[in-house]
Order: sequence, then C-alpha cells, then structure tokens
Amino acid sequence: MRIDLNADLGESFGTWTLGDDDAMLGVVTSANVACGFHAGDARTLERTVAAAAARGVVVGAQVSYRDLAGFGRRFVDVDPADLEADVLYQVGALEALCRVAGTRVAYVKPHGALYHAVGRHEGQARALVSALTRYDATLPLLHQEGSLVSRLAQEAGVRVVAEAFADRGYRPDGTLVPRSEDGAVLHDPDAVAARMLRLVREGVVEAVDGGDVPVRVASICTHGDSPGAVGMARAVRAALEADGVELAAFAG
Repeated sequence: MRIDLNADLGESFGTWTLGDDDAMLGVVTSANVACGFHAGDARTLERTVAAAAARGVVVGAQVSYRDLAGFGRRFVDVDPADLEADVLYQVGALEALCRVAGTRVAYVKPHGALYHAVGRHEGQARALVSALTRYDATLPLLHQEGSLVSRLAQEAGVRVVAEAFADRGYRPDGTLVPRSEDGAVLHDPDAVAARMLRLVREGVVEAVDGGDVPVRVASICTHGDSPGAVGMARAVRAALEADGVELAAFAG
C-alpha cells in the first residue's frame, strides 16, 4: 500500500514566522506551497520551493482567495472570471520560483475557504477547473472525493487525487467540522496516527458523532500551522511505515 503525506508550507510572511517548514520537509512527501494571496511573500516562497527541491519533496501550488488579513479562511464572493485569473496568476508565480530552484509545480490544491467553497459553489468550482485546464490539464487537483470541484475536474479530464485530513474532525456526511465548532481540530499525535492508519487500512474515519464515515484517500494532509504540527506529522508517518505502508508522492 502506498500513500502521500502533504502539508501546507511557505505560510510565513516577512519577519513573521508560521510553522517549521524545514522540519516538515523532512517528513512529508508533498508540499502545498502558498502563492502569496493568503500567506507567503516572494522570499519565503523562494526559500520554501528551493528547500523542497533539495529534499526531493514534490511541490504543489496552494491557491487561495486574495485575503492576507484573513489567512484565506474567509469566503469571498469573487466573480468567477476574476477567480480564474487569480488562480492562473498564483500558479504562474510559484512556477517561476520553482523553475529557478530546479523543480516545478506538480499539482494544485485550493486553500482554506476556497477549498470548501469549490466543494459546493458551482461558479467558483468551474473557475478553478477552467484555470487548471487552460494552464496545464495534466496537473492533478488535490481535493476531497465526492466534492463538486472533484466531479467537474474529472469531467474535464483532470486527474483528482483524493485527500483526507489527519488533524481535522469529520461530520457524519464526510465534510469537515468548521473551525468555529468544537472538535474541528485534533491535537493528540498518537490518536491521530491511529486514526490515519485505520483510514488507510479500512477506508473509514470516525466522525464527531462516533460513527464511521467512508473516506477514500490517496494523500493525507497535516496542517503545517497547527500547534505541534511536526510531531503530529512524524507520528502519522511512523505509524504508517511501521505497518508497511509506503510513503510516496502522488505527483512528480
């Protein structure tokens, strides 16, 4: 069995540091690198993709709303045409930094509120898919299975990689518990590692109501900005490897 382990990186800004990117790059197989719209300045992103290239970690563009103040976690009712252009702009900017570092953007993942919006908002979902197909239809999209954007991407011939979240709570319908509610973020590394091992082996994750939710997964995300993120990512990786699961990027 083979699984990818990804994390959101490159989210520091100027003199403000968020997370430990260097440590996370020693654990994950794919890096969702910010593109400057929700986090990350040019120098930060340049350093992040160079460090990922040196570690052999695959880089993905984590595109978002233009929302630095809200860290991209606020819904923005942006015109789909504007969103499409914003996605193209972000992927292109990160691609330039990757190119000079000897790597490339190998996939795309929306961030925060945009991630959730394209799961149900048809106009924004179509804008994201259109940007992908216009830029490079061979780039995979990283998103939850069954979401609206996943279905539209597949219809457009874009490969969709099913993602699950190690440190987030799930509702009985398979959606994530909103961060404003209790149980949204999990903090116990051992419990999270056991939870992810069961997910990989059995295809289910325990929801907040105690029931099991079927979740197909090819990539597991551990958020790089969460407290104890490195320890949690290490615990998840160790548990999977101890059970014979191979850790490898889905793109390259």
